[in-house]
Order: sequence, then structure tokens, then C-alpha cells
Amino acid sequence: MLKTRQAVPELSFPTIDGGTWSLSERKPETMSMVVAYRGLHCPMCRNYLQELNGKIGEFTARGVEVVAVSSDGKQRAEAAKIDWELENVPIAYGLTIDKARELGLSISTSRGKTSIGIDEPVQFNEPGLFLVKPDGTLYAAYIQTMPFARPPLDQLLKAIDFIKEKGYPARGEA
Repeated sequence: MLKTRQAVPELSFPTIDGGTWSLSERKPETMSMVVAYRGLHCPMCRNYLQELNGKIGEFTARGVEVVAVSSDGKQRAEAAKIDWELENVPIAYGLTIDKARELGLSISTSRGKTSIGIDEPVQFNEPGLFLVKPDGTLYAAYIQTMPFARPPLDQLLKAIDFIKEKGYPARGEA
């Protein structure tokens, strides 16, 4: 189980632009923000990532490097980037079920087609959002067992401002 103030396991994912996103290579001013989404089949993920797409500049201005990743393969990740019009959000793919479990994410199994008519994968991760300090330790984790009730992005932006201004430490380490 991940604990705040402890090292996050190495995360490395291929990105749809042909590169690789690796946590150990990130050198953000403030934090890395890893957004684990359910995949192309999820309309709630589409809405959340579209909102993030519109606010990415606000995160960047605060020194937060963002990546979104799912257990989808490259083709589905590319379709999400294009169909959801995510021109600003870096999209990675190939989050393994084992790595998702290591992060504490819940795993679901397919129930067929979703409300938007796309088949769910056989297995996929449920959502999570991780704020990781530049030294690779976990600052905060928001883990959901369902696609609903994700951390509001405006609240996260305000929290990051507060953290930076007050030097607020990670909590929940005990």
C-alpha cells in the first residue's frame, strides 16, 4: 500500500507521441500529477480529462507536470486523445493490472458495452490521482472504486497554491 512521504514505485509508460513517461526522470518544480483513468470506454473519464485539458496550463504554471494513463493499449489511448480532443494532456498507456494494484487502484472486470457503446476491456483499473513530490515520494493519493466523485480540479489547484505558499507537509504518514 502506498503511504505518503514514502517512495512511489517506479512508473514508466509509453506515450502516444512515441516517447516514454517515467516518474524517475521527472523534474517538476512542484509535483508530478499522475491521473489514472479507466479507459476509452468511460464517459466519466472523458469528462474529467476534458476538464483537465482546459486547465492544464494552470497546473503547468504552478510547476505541476501532468500525465494521464490507463490500462488501455496504444490504439484505444490514441482514440481517447483524438475523440475526446485532449490536445494538451499528455496521454500514456499500458498501465498493467499488477502495477495498478501496486498503486492501490481497484480493478474491475468487463460488463460489456458502456453507455457510450464502447466495450470495456476484460480487466481495467478504476480511477486514481497521485501527487508526487520531485524527490519521488507520495504527497497525496485520491483513489476511487467507481468512476464517480473524482477530486475537483479547481480544488486541487487551490490546494497546490496553499501547499506552495505555506509549505504544507504531506499528511497521513502514520
